[in-house]
Amino acid sequence: MVEQPATAVTEEPTPDFPKSVALLLALMMILVPALGARSQELVQDTFKSILVSFAGLAGMFACFWQARARRAWFSWHKILYLPLALMAYALGSMLWSHTYLGGVEAVRWFVFCLILWLGLNALTHERLSYLLWGLHLGAVLASLWAALQFWFDWSFFAQGPNPASTFVNRNFFGEFIVCTFPFSVLLLYRVRDKASVFLLLFSLAFNVVALLMTGTRSALIGLLLLLVLLPLLVVRTRAQMISTPWRRAQALALLALFVASVLALGSIPTANRELIAEAGRTHALHRASERLLSMARSSEYSQGSFSIRSRMWKSSLRMIAAHPLAGVGAGAWEVQAPRYQEARSQIETDYYAHNEPLQLIAEYGLVGWAFLLGLLAYLLASAYRTLMDRTSAGKREAPMRALTLSSLLVFLLVSNAGFAWRMAGTGALFALSLALLAASDLRLDRSRSRLWRRFACRPWCSVFVLSVTAICTGVGLYIAQQAAECESKIVQAVRIALTISRSGQPRAQQWSGEKQRMFALLRQGIAINPHYRKLTPIVADNVATWGDWKNATWIWESVLRSRPYVVAMLANVARGHIQSGELQAARQFMDRAIAVQPDAPALASLEVLMASRSGDTQNAARRARVLLASGFIDNDLFQTAYSLALDLHDQALGVAALQAAIRKWPERAVDAWMRLGTIYDSIEPKDQGQALNAYRAALANAPPWSKDAVRLAVPAAYRGKLI
Repeated sequence: MVEQPATAVTEEPTPDFPKSVALLLALMMILVPALGARSQELVQDTFKSILVSFAGLAGMFACFWQARARRAWFSWHKILYLPLALMAYALGSMLWSHTYLGGVEAVRWFVFCLILWLGLNALTHERLSYLLWGLHLGAVLASLWAALQFWFDWSFFAQGPNPASTFVNRNFFGEFIVCTFPFSVLLLYRVRDKASVFLLLFSLAFNVVALLMTGTRSALIGLLLLLVLLPLLVVRTRAQMISTPWRRAQALALLALFVASVLALGSIPTANRELIAEAGRTHALHRASERLLSMARSSEYSQGSFSIRSRMWKSSLRMIAAHPLAGVGAGAWEVQAPRYQEARSQIETDYYAHNEPLQLIAEYGLVGWAFLLGLLAYLLASAYRTLMDRTSAGKREAPMRALTLSSLLVFLLVSNAGFAWRMAGTGALFALSLALLAASDLRLDRSRSRLWRRFACRPWCSVFVLSVTAICTGVGLYIAQQAAECESKIVQAVRIALTISRSGQPRAQQWSGEKQRMFALLRQGIAINPHYRKLTPIVADNVATWGDWKNATWIWESVLRSRPYVVAMLANVARGHIQSGELQAARQFMDRAIAVQPDAPALASLEVLMASRSGDTQNAARRARVLLASGFIDNDLFQTAYSLALDLHDQALGVAALQAAIRKWPERAVDAWMRLGTIYDSIEPKDQGQALNAYRAALANAPPWSKDAVRLAVPAAYRGKLI
């Protein structure tokens, strides 16, 4: 490529980019939010990531195919160096950190750079409307699916927390939709007739109601911010509207239409069974207000989702303090997070930090700091320039720049409580927002070269880029096929495991064929991607409840090869080896877990189980008493303590274990009361009065349909005294 000085540019900065690239980017932003997988066998964001990646590659083909026969000029902006630095770091971290996750991060930032560069060159002022229509239509279609899910319990797309539209999780949908609002307002600027403005405003109100349905608090806070910010920006830049001047009565009618649409649509009650079970027969306005008010409750900060996220943020801060320069490696937060959890915490709370800046710094170290500071400096400079540039060109660009910056402001806000940078829809929107600002810089800086350059691409260079793009497309097709096949096999295995568990008879011979199929699918899925850990432990957990510890153990161990510090999983593997009589192997995994979280309560109960199986029953019983007295109980401790009580004829230990179990698991109280009666009646000194009281409690807690069976299970000596 040959560089051309910016001072020589007098024409439109991107004449060599075909219109088809802008149309492709617009189509991408329609399809990504509007389409989703119907089956859980393909994760929604995997599907959306495929759409974004291939849209970027198609844009490269469209651009360089036209340039293959002649020299073409393309633009470059300094903002591109920021994601390129992250991509380079991710590639380097593959050598010393987690290879697979580093590679995933490198691909993610490569696609980000691709979308940013295409948008920078293709989105001229005249073509901006293509992208705005794409964003608005995509948001409307996604909102339509969410509304159908909320109002009619429509279940066309596979999803988790409702209403999630096509995003599997309603938080992901809420974060995406709130970031599109400024672009919908910007589209209003560019519509020429007033009737279209009214229709667009109604559809924007519909999108707002869809956001209210989700109850996503970070997105609702972003909406409140926009409700203050957007009117101010509209008033300041109203002179740049393309449509004819608006009279005051017409402006008031627009406002009335928006408010009335939100109130009317927002008052329609939900028919979604999941939401009714969660919050009653609510409507969008009530749900949004309740979710916002929940932030004022103290329980939210001690037991709610904020308390969980705050623990992850603290873990991230400890990780940053331990690795301030190089970080832990691209994508490796989820690997290292268990090592930095607070004391006595054993549960790995999530796969992401739910705070993008913190996770970026924890993973990328100084490179992450450079990205954040560079991004912040660029956005602040862009905001200052938008406000202060009073030239005709500056006024022309002001609405687009101001509204794009407001979208980025909301995007950064929701990124502090989620992981919007990693989701396909919001990640693509992030790249395109930066592309819009960068393209505007090119239009405003034609005679200066502070931020950008232009380069000539000769025909041979275009052919080379086309060849590389073809290779990337082939690799992308292979990766997409493998990802889809892997997820399909693992999800099928999970479904089989859950079906067998729900049958209530998981050890029945009738399930032997399905179990063989389940393990075959799981092995095939793990062979394709041994690092896929989000679902495989579900199979292992269910298999363990069937008493098949051998198979459960190898599944857990397959996960630990990629995520070696998950304490709960290390404890599970140790437990599996204990159940199989492999005490030496169990000790190795226990020692690994103790090295990560020495105070994890489950490890103490595992020590009790280990001592019991090793024959040191007195020490095991003594340790069990201490744990029960401290208020701790888990299934391992309960089963071990109860068995020890029977073997050692220790009534006090048995009573303590059963009373703790009744408090911990009220749904299992009938069985616990029956066992308690047995303890009082069979272990010296006998206490027939307490035994009778325990049997009476078992009968009182039994549901009506099982009372006769419980009565028959009571020893004959006590049966006549139950009433």
